[in-house]
Amino acid sequence: MNGLESKARITAIGTYAPDKKLTNQDMEKIVETNDEWIVQRTGIHERRIASEEEFTSDLCIKAVENLMTTYHKSVEDVDLIIVSTTTPDYPFPSVACQIQERFNIINAAAFDLNATCAGFTYALHAANGLITSGLHRKVLVLAGETLSKVTDYEDRTTCVLFGDGAGAALVEYDEKNPSFIKSVFGTKGNGGKHLYRSGLSTKMEDVSLHGKGNIVQNGREVYKWATRTVPEGIERLFDGIEMQVTDIDWFVPHSANLRMIESICEKSLIPIEKTLNSVEYIGNTSSATIPLALQLGIEKGKLTNGQYVLLYGFGGGLTHMGMLIKWDVNPNSYSRS
Repeated sequence: MNGLESKARITAIGTYAPDKKLTNQDMEKIVETNDEWIVQRTGIHERRIASEEEFTSDLCIKAVENLMTTYHKSVEDVDLIIVSTTTPDYPFPSVACQIQERFNIINAAAFDLNATCAGFTYALHAANGLITSGLHRKVLVLAGETLSKVTDYEDRTTCVLFGDGAGAALVEYDEKNPSFIKSVFGTKGNGGKHLYRSGLSTKMEDVSLHGKGNIVQNGREVYKWATRTVPEGIERLFDGIEMQVTDIDWFVPHSANLRMIESICEKSLIPIEKTLNSVEYIGNTSSATIPLALQLGIEKGKLTNGQYVLLYGFGGGLTHMGMLIKWDVNPNSYSRS
């Protein structure tokens, strides 16, 4: 860990994606596009879409339930809830407060965090720091998004990308077997105008905003920033430690776009075969892409205990965070319910 030796471990994970699918063939009926164009440029075949009655809190609740069932965990003694989201049910109360109420977590602080597509790694970083410092002992981290509710389905450059989903992770005090090795992060605030969702203000840096509450993206600029910044961050991540990038077992970047991931891998000398993603059949779910990709890796028998995993979130802000962790999440050995 940067500055302090970590005392925190990820002990459980859970995910949820809505049942409804929006395929590329469905997209052809909505906007001027086709399956070949979408796959060639993004790698996406279909997305999962929340129903009209499903909101971010609902997806997060299902992810926690999945975590509890799979790993036989209780969350009643959680002392902090952090939810990463850009699409909360309401401006306030927070989704974290809704989670507290739903699971009757009596003695917990609760807040939402918005670091867009880097949100899951930011939330893990915060949980690690707060546990390592001794301020908390058991933190429930969630990332949930219902991007379909803020997508402009008349904008063919963005509407083919986004889907809905949620992930949850339990981070607990464990001095002997911590998960977290090192983190890197950075922000380029003057790039915020290239990826935003308009709100109360109608201008950013004297640039008029568009979208009326929907996602607006300058894909070319975001692509250039991500494919330059993430490889530089990966290089910094391994600077000064005994490990090298060739030592990692899996690279789990934010699943923004498969072509972007391929470019990042090429520049970072990471074989594409070492990546886990969730974008092909769930879509870009912002902060939820990384936990969804981890879960898919587990289900496919790829991600196993003792492996070294590089997580890297990046997105609107513009902001990014990468972290190197050792994966040791075992439902049989570490059930504490």
